[in-house]
Amino acid sequence: MDFTEIYKQSSGIVAFSPGAHFVLTAVQDRVVIRRADTFQITRTWLSSSDAQSSQVSSRSQGSAKSQPVQPDAWITHASWSNDSEYLLAACAKRGVVNIFKLRDESWNARVNVGTESLVKAEWAPDGRSILCFSSWGLRVTIWSLITGTCTYIQYPLHPDRGYGFRPDGRYLIIAERHKSKDTLGVYDASELYRLVRHFPLPTSTLASLSISPNGDYVAIWEGPMEFRVYILNLSGNTVGSFTPDLDPGYGIRSVVWHPSGFFLLVAGWDDKIHILERLTWGPVALLELQSRIGNPVIVWREPSDWLEKTQGRGFLSYERLQPPHSIAVGRPDFSKGNPKSGVVQLSFNVSGTLLLARFESAPTAVFLYAFPSASDHDVPTRPEASVSLAPKLKSVLIHTNPVVAARWNPVRKGSLAISCGTGSIYLWSDEWVGDDATGESEEVAECVGIPARQFNAQDIRWAPDGKGLILLDKEAFCCAFEVEDEEQPV
Repeated sequence: MDFTEIYKQSSGIVAFSPGAHFVLTAVQDRVVIRRADTFQITRTWLSSSDAQSSQVSSRSQGSAKSQPVQPDAWITHASWSNDSEYLLAACAKRGVVNIFKLRDESWNARVNVGTESLVKAEWAPDGRSILCFSSWGLRVTIWSLITGTCTYIQYPLHPDRGYGFRPDGRYLIIAERHKSKDTLGVYDASELYRLVRHFPLPTSTLASLSISPNGDYVAIWEGPMEFRVYILNLSGNTVGSFTPDLDPGYGIRSVVWHPSGFFLLVAGWDDKIHILERLTWGPVALLELQSRIGNPVIVWREPSDWLEKTQGRGFLSYERLQPPHSIAVGRPDFSKGNPKSGVVQLSFNVSGTLLLARFESAPTAVFLYAFPSASDHDVPTRPEASVSLAPKLKSVLIHTNPVVAARWNPVRKGSLAISCGTGSIYLWSDEWVGDDATGESEEVAECVGIPARQFNAQDIRWAPDGKGLILLDKEAFCCAFEVEDEEQPV
């Protein structure tokens, strides 16, 4: 991989444009746009509420840097519209959202939230509307760049996890709290967010919601003290619910849909993953954290002290261990709040054939399961037929330090990047084709050093085309790109 130079950033705000042609960066109160091929600066704007969203040319950047910026004027949210034409930069502490146009440097707009203050701002899927969440769950305001008008939705429940758009962007589905009751509102985004349906929820304290990939169902679940998930359709009918036979004593920690929408995975604090199917919304398989790994699972282990030996330059293959192999699993104290256990991440690759799971009881390990393909006729109607749908543990990657981030490639189905908060990243793939006559793909796991003296990758993010990675440190970032010396598998 080729690495770029290290650049400044603040608040972890670095993002590729949807077309992967530009990179947006926030540096205190400045928005910096770079070309993704050369990393040359093409645009720089000031987003301070004391300025009138004026563009800063490259000649005046030195004077802008020398001026002290108060922390309450720093950018807290910044993102691209879905067509890369616009970008927003919000300062939540001052209740200001600035909107810029990439190809018209003289155009800008501003939203002043006012006394209600601001918690979060983001684009709607149409790329021409902005959602602004106010403090204390008072309301969410949708501002339209086309009409210049706004629409209000009162009392949103959770500004970070209590809403979502249907995959086609037509409807906004948002959890609300009215008269001490959990409710769900469905709003038509194509008609200025007109209320379509509004109905009560069976939850007592809703923790979060997740919309199915086909947009037909919404999964909602209870707060931290009750393990119960409900599945509703957009008409407000409860079509299914699930609670384990043995109550684990704590609530749900992770919920994820299979990309096909046929399965719903639910996990709590007891290191178990329940797999529900769509016909009856009953469990068809159960995955549990294993401390002893046997055949035919492939076990990869990070070589000891490899980063010091290579001085962060070059790459080195994982060590492939011969099973059986034992993994250190911690024993959490369930008498205390937030025990160090449970599933901290569940994510599918782009094709839904591989499932990644990370458990807090085994923080240095990444578990990869081979997930069976599913279609309407594959979903079992009998309990005994569910055996064929049970995922199988395929590979385990063991690291020296706890894993802080693991991301699937958004384009390639067999490509994974991992970070452990150190001066390296880790790559896994099952797409490598050997030189033997079989032509079958094999697994490859590599440790890649970041060629920098002081840089620890605290987070990683793929480019939309899957050809590059953003590596984030606390106050800096760099990018890594694949060397295209040969045709890459797809």
